[in-house]
Amino acid sequence: MTRFVFITGGVVSSLGKGLGSAALGALLQARGYSVRLCKLDPYLNVDPGTMSPFQHGEVYVTDDGAETDLDLGHYERFTGNPAKQMDNITTGRIYTNVLARERRGDYLGATVQVIPHITDEIKDFIREKDGSADFVLCEIGGTVGDIESLPFLEAIRQFGNEMGRERALFIHVTLLPYIPAAGELKTKPTQHSVKELMGVGIRPRILLCRSDREIEKDELRKIALFCNIDENKVIPALDVSTIYEVPLSYHAEGLDNQVLDCFGLPDEKEPDLSVWKNIVHRIKEPEKNVNIAVVGKYTNLNDSYKSLNESLIHGGIANNAKVNINYIESTVFENDNTMAELEGVNGILVPGGFGERGAEGKIQAAKFARENKVPYFGICFGMQMAVIEAARSLAGYDRANSTEFGPCDNAVVGLMTEWTRGNEKEERGNDTDLGGTMRLGAYPAALKAGSKVAEIYGTTEISERHRHRYEVNINFKEQLEEKGLVFSGMSPDGRLPEIVEYADHPWFIGVQYHPELKSKPFDPHPLFVSFIDAALKQGQLV
Repeated sequence: MTRFVFITGGVVSSLGKGLGSAALGALLQARGYSVRLCKLDPYLNVDPGTMSPFQHGEVYVTDDGAETDLDLGHYERFTGNPAKQMDNITTGRIYTNVLARERRGDYLGATVQVIPHITDEIKDFIREKDGSADFVLCEIGGTVGDIESLPFLEAIRQFGNEMGRERALFIHVTLLPYIPAAGELKTKPTQHSVKELMGVGIRPRILLCRSDREIEKDELRKIALFCNIDENKVIPALDVSTIYEVPLSYHAEGLDNQVLDCFGLPDEKEPDLSVWKNIVHRIKEPEKNVNIAVVGKYTNLNDSYKSLNESLIHGGIANNAKVNINYIESTVFENDNTMAELEGVNGILVPGGFGERGAEGKIQAAKFARENKVPYFGICFGMQMAVIEAARSLAGYDRANSTEFGPCDNAVVGLMTEWTRGNEKEERGNDTDLGGTMRLGAYPAALKAGSKVAEIYGTTEISERHRHRYEVNINFKEQLEEKGLVFSGMSPDGRLPEIVEYADHPWFIGVQYHPELKSKPFDPHPLFVSFIDAALKQGQLV
C-alpha cells in the first residue's frame, strides 16, 4: 500500500523543502522502504527549459528527456532513484493538458473550471504514482499564501480527504527567524503560516522548523500549542555544514520516527546510516585540498550550477579531498588579456551555457589549460569552446566559431538538424520553438578503445544525458585529429562527436553531454573522480 507525504513550505521561499524531501526519502530507504519523489511547481511555464538560470537555477534533465526543476536532482542524489518526466509537473503543463481535453470535447460540454477540472488533473498526476513505491513524497513548490499555489493546495487537500489519515500525511516547513535586537527566535511567522495553511483546509501533522541556531524546548512547546500539533512532531531543522548531513540531523531529531508514527508503522529497528556517516566524515575531515576554477557565465547564482557543484564535491569525496571551487565569470578574460585568475589553480572546468556572451572567455580558458598542461574538463558548451580553440590555434582556422553566435566562415560548431532517438529520427530547424526542442535525455555513445575516457569508464559503451541544440561539426574531425585532438567518443552511428581529448595532455577532456546529472555522493561519476584525481596530481607538481 502506497502512503503519500505532502511537503509544503511557508514564511519564505528557499527553506529547503527539496532537500528535506530528499533527506526523508533517504531515511525511509535506510529503513527498508521503497520511495518515489515528485514535485509540483506552480509557475505557468510548461517546464523550466526556457527559463533563465539567474531566475530558476539549473534545469535538471532526466533519462527520458524531461527538463525539470533542480529539486529532482536532490531526489536522485539522495535516493539513487532515477527521476522521470512524470515526477515533475507545472501549472503550465496542467492547464495545457486540460485545455487540450476541452478542445477534444472530453468534458462533454461542461464549463471548464479550476475546481474540479484543474484540481482533478493534479490529483491524476499524484494518483498515477499509487502502487509505485511504499512511500510517495510530493513536494509543493512555492510558499503557502502565494496565489499561484492555491489550485495545488486544494488538490492535495481533496486527495488527503479521499485517502484518509492512514495513507496521507502533510508536513509543513517553516522558518523561525532570529531577531538580534530581541535576542530570540520568533515563532509568530510559523504560527501565521500554519494558520494560512489551515485556512485552505490542510492541517499539517508534522512541522519542520528551519533555524540557524538551537531551538529551545519552550519554543517548540509554544509552537505545538498554538499550531495544534503534537509536541514531538515539531521537528527542529537546523543549519548544517554540508547538505549530506541533513539525513543524519533529521534522524537525530526524530523526523523519520514521527512519519512512521503518523502512519502507525513500527520503528523498532534503527536505520543503517553508515553510508551517510562516511560521506559526512570525508567531507568534514579530508586528507587533501584541491583548487578548481569553474569558468562560467551564470556565476552570480550558485543554483545555476547546482549539480555541477555537487559532482565536484562527489569527486572530492572519492579522493578524500576538499574541493575548493572558485567560480569565475568568463567575460573577465575578454576584457583582460591576462589570465591571472587561473594562475595556481589545479584544474579548470568550463560548464554548459547558451549564447555568445562569455564564449570568448571560455575559449581563452581552454587555451590556457591546453598550453599550461592544467587539467581541463569541458562540459557541453565547454567542449564546443575547446574544439573551437583547437581549430583556431592548431588547425589554422582563424575564423572558426559556432553558428549559435551568427553566420561564420568556419562553422566548427553548428545547429543540429537531425539525430536518432531509439528507432526514430528527430528533426529541428532554425524556426522551431525553443522549449523542449533540444537533444534531451539519455543517449548512447561508443568510446575509442585505448582512449583516456575508455580507461576512466572501464568500458567502450556508455549512456549519458544531453541538453543541447548545437553540435561539433564532424567535417572538421580529420583535420583536428591530425593536430592532436582525439575524437574519443562518438554516437553509435559515427555522426555526432560526444567526447574529445588530447593524448599528450595530463587530463584534457571535453564531453557533449552532462555527466553531473548522474553523479551521487555514494556513487560519484567516474569523470569527476578522475578529474579531481588529476587536479590533485597537478597540485603536487606546483
